Amino acid sequence: MTTYVLRHGPTDFSRRYLVNGDPAKPIHLNEDGRQALTRGWSTLPLHSVRTWVASEFPRTQQTANLFMGVPGPELIIDARLNELDYGDFEGGPFLEYAAWLDGHSADERPPGSAESQSEGIRRMLTGVHASLDHPGPRVLVAHGLLLSVLLWHSARTPGQVMPLFFPESPYVEPIAIPDEELPKFIGTLMNDLEVGAERLAADTGDSGIFRNGNNSAVATVDSASPSHSQDQKDLPHA
Repeated sequence: MTTYVLRHGPTDFSRRYLVNGDPAKPIHLNEDGRQALTRGWSTLPLHSVRTWVASEFPRTQQTANLFMGVPGPELIIDARLNELDYGDFEGGPFLEYAAWLDGHSADERPPGSAESQSEGIRRMLTGVHASLDHPGPRVLVAHGLLLSVLLWHSARTPGQVMPLFFPESPYVEPIAIPDEELPKFIGTLMNDLEVGAERLAADTGDSGIFRNGNNSAVATVDSASPSHSQDQKDLPHA
């Protein structure tokens, strides 16, 4: 069997590069987000999926429910797939959080947050691995950071260290992981976190904090566009 993990469809928050780590806020898909679901129709085995799992956030549940159709199987809600807790950066521009993260580390909790980036990634990976307890094929609808980490790992080169920032993940484009490969896939990433591998610092060139040590464009959760520079911190608020 196979586990399909995908990012929710676009929202007004994500299109405006604002962060939301509080599931109590009613942020739903926008029209582009609903239209984006057509991508999944050709990449997901919609008629054979036996388990649907989503985070506690409205946008992931909306994405899953629109795929499932009515009537559909019961949607399982797993808080371990939740977006990162941004603490005092909640609702603000991603670039403000990115600047703080760049000056601190993935293992430090932002002001007002209950978790660091590393702790959040570990939580998300635990949720992915736990999905094996449910019958497959299964679809997990989660958030950008988790997908970015999974996609980075699937394309990483031997010996590559986990970066501070990850390439942005596309909306509603699943990564498929066979059941027999999933434990090792997740285990390797957990090991990266546990050993505290030295993370790649952002370049200090023109792109500042928005490029990693491999000169790859930065992107995370509901993240900043790779075209944004350090000077472009006055993105609109919701």
